[in-house]
Amino acid sequence: MNQINQPKGQNGERIGAGEMAVKMIAVDMDGTFLDDNKQYNVQRFSRQYALLKQKGIRFVVASGNQYYQLQRYFPDIKDEIAFVAENGAWVSDCNEEIFCGELAQEKVHKILDILAHEPDIAVVVCGRNGAYMHSSTSDEVMAMLANHYHRLEKRDDLYAIDDTIFKFSLKLEHEGVDALLQRLHSRLGELENIMHPVSSGFGFIDLIIPGCHKAHGIALLQEKWGISDCEVLAIGDSANDIEMLRQACFSFSMANAADSVAAVARYQTQSNNDEGALNVISRVLAREFPFD
Repeated sequence: MNQINQPKGQNGERIGAGEMAVKMIAVDMDGTFLDDNKQYNVQRFSRQYALLKQKGIRFVVASGNQYYQLQRYFPDIKDEIAFVAENGAWVSDCNEEIFCGELAQEKVHKILDILAHEPDIAVVVCGRNGAYMHSSTSDEVMAMLANHYHRLEKRDDLYAIDDTIFKFSLKLEHEGVDALLQRLHSRLGELENIMHPVSSGFGFIDLIIPGCHKAHGIALLQEKWGISDCEVLAIGDSANDIEMLRQACFSFSMANAADSVAAVARYQTQSNNDEGALNVISRVLAREFPFD
């Protein structure tokens, strides 16, 4: 792992582990904690998590994925850890809801009107009770998106969903992401930026309520637990991790991270296929650089 920048105190001096300690570890999932097969080393992490509990270090899952989907990755500890799900739109701790964003119905309709002009994308409407796609969606696309949404169903009319809606997720071919981001920034700007588009990696773009990003969710947990930014470790790989990485004093990008993410992270770890996130946790537990 390479040092990019050292955490600094209020007067600009280097802060060492003797002056502070990591009290929260926030990890992204796809491209970070999970390998390309959507798996992680369960046995290794189970040992690490037991030690984190002993040391009073909170473990937070911060992902664009659905809350119900994220819980499936941690069946043994899902009731005792925190989730910043849906890119920050839904935050929970020990199954207690801390925050849930909500987009007014008329704004939901305006977003759907914009997306109707993009025929080459698969649209997921994300809500508190589940996620929804149009009934015309192919079974192949539904099966692919089931990797991100445990509760996913088809609806004939996306304008008539009875749920608290807080996010839209768009799936398209990788090469079309940048162009679509530009179009969405322009069209949403005409609607007073009621939603903010951000790349989630792997050909996904999320439309999130402005301010309802991962860093906001983590800040709510910090406030609840009395944890400062300089006691937070965050690990990520995609553009939707940038606010979180900027907020945490100990910020790590994966070796497979986007260039924009690597530019804001203070440190780098190995790729998601080389257990880079678990390697960082090992360094925390062993008090190795930069946690020495």
